[in-house]
Amino acid sequence: MRHNGEMASPKRRVAILGSTGSIGTQALEVIAAHPGRFEVVALAAGSNAALLAEQVRATGARLAGIADAAAAGELEAALRATGQTGQTGQTVEILTGDEAAVQIAAQSGADVVLNGMTGSIGLQPTLAALNSGATLALANKESLVVGGALVAQAVQRPGQIIPVDSEHSALAQALSSGRHERGLCSVPASGATALSGASEVSRLIVTASGGPFRGWDPAALADVTPAQALKHPNYAMGRVVTTNSATMVNKALEVIEAHLLFDIGLKEIETVVHPQQWIHSMVQFCDGSTIAQAGQPRMLIPIALGLSWPQRLTEVDAPIDWTQAMQWDFEPLDEHAFPAVALAKQACAASDTHMAVYNAANEQAVEAFHEGRLSFLGIVSTVEATLERYAPSAGTLSLAEVLEAETWARREADALIGAASVQAPA
Repeated sequence: MRHNGEMASPKRRVAILGSTGSIGTQALEVIAAHPGRFEVVALAAGSNAALLAEQVRATGARLAGIADAAAAGELEAALRATGQTGQTGQTVEILTGDEAAVQIAAQSGADVVLNGMTGSIGLQPTLAALNSGATLALANKESLVVGGALVAQAVQRPGQIIPVDSEHSALAQALSSGRHERGLCSVPASGATALSGASEVSRLIVTASGGPFRGWDPAALADVTPAQALKHPNYAMGRVVTTNSATMVNKALEVIEAHLLFDIGLKEIETVVHPQQWIHSMVQFCDGSTIAQAGQPRMLIPIALGLSWPQRLTEVDAPIDWTQAMQWDFEPLDEHAFPAVALAKQACAASDTHMAVYNAANEQAVEAFHEGRLSFLGIVSTVEATLERYAPSAGTLSLAEVLEAETWARREADALIGAASVQAPA
């Protein structure tokens, strides 16, 4: 990734939540390659104090947050070790605890807040970023899936949310080929004004790699180990996201995210397995044409677009070499072996809080799987069993109600796992 001198424009002030994770580190790589375009004003991480300190020094960020309060001392010591607390030697303000990311999202003064956190803990920072008026580059799909209606209420202007997941970035790019001005991430076609507000979209096609167990018989999945589940064929990700990719829960969350971002019915969103992952997703239009966004099976371009939208940065990633022979495969998702997508569509249609239950139960089940307390097939079975026991409360949706649904789901899932009442399907 090279920088070859782009047109001068005011630097965008950027805050990165989850800066030491996969999305955060790649975002800093993009920013470092385009020094005239961005200024990092704040960074937040979970517990990796050493890497966070290194990032603060490299970027000159004046505000740093770390969720693990016990690691705050290590962060301060690491910043003092070189005789300075930042690139310029100026004092860095350190925030600690679970609210650190929320405070940074709300108070950093960033033009763009990149939420690269994992899990539903990203919901409150997402809401804080939107309420601050900043553009939200959203890689934390769980916050939208769990708090969809709340996120929609917090949006202050069209285009305030820019998707960073590769699939949704691809959909946003492809949607610009036709009229579609609905949803949280409306993408009007350039020059199309005659039928403003109308949509020419027939369906969204979300691609999936198929994970490490593509083509496996359901019976064989019963003996999957955590080590096997963490061998994603294309991407290097954290434990939760990689496991979710193996169960197809990650794709389920992405389908719901696409539904919420672009206001497309769940029946009009299809999942297609594309093992090579060169095509990140596609949009089919009413005239029968399909527009696909293709690129390297990496996250650099979606991250760069999240930071610079609607402009593109130069030379973010290597283009596809179309002079080389290659083969791209497409096949339907085996919903018998991987029922997570269909289950998520049912949950999303049931109530505003069912997906909060779905996600929370899954997070508990993934943890139990990696601790040896649950089989691989038991992960989605736990989610399904928890949803079957859930009865949403009536009334206006609130953050407290979403958090209450999550708390209930975690407790219920833990009880199911502990009682060994969740059996992996044959």
